[in-house]
Amino acid sequence: MIFQLHDTDIIFPNTSFAEPDGLLAIGGDLSVERLLMAYRSGIFPWYSYDEPICWYAPHERCVIFPEKIFVSKSMQQVINKKIFTITTNTVFKKIIQHCADANRKDQDGTWITNEMENAYINLHKIGVAKSIEVWQNNELVGGLYGLEINNIFCGESMFSKVSNASKQH
Repeated sequence: MIFQLHDTDIIFPNTSFAEPDGLLAIGGDLSVERLLMAYRSGIFPWYSYDEPICWYAPHERCVIFPEKIFVSKSMQQVINKKIFTITTNTVFKKIIQHCADANRKDQDGTWITNEMENAYINLHKIGVAKSIEVWQNNELVGGLYGLEINNIFCGESMFSKVSNASKQH
């Protein structure tokens, strides 16, 4: 059963009601309050231009535990060469714009609409949305953005312009 959300009431149904693909609800808005409630409940928005906002709560998630990450020998060599510089939260707007503009195999366009971009910029302004930037020779070559809530980082999108730039996160 897919639930219809209203613009005024900031509530979500229980995530156990999500469809097999994770779709839980449609509608609502991208206000800071709604987005914070959604992420704290394991729900995230995903939609395209000219469509209603779709809210997903997948039954399974990829979870990466930093202490369990294996760094291959070849990747360790790349890290040791220090060809990349890593920064955080210095060019958030550029990161989200690069993510929106990135060409992705087997995808038409982007889910990062102007409305989504503005919503995440608002979350960045209050310190919830974060970016990680990868630089090579003072040029932005990769990065990602996402939300940090309750000691959990939810990656939203990433891009890379050169080999290994997306692995430096």
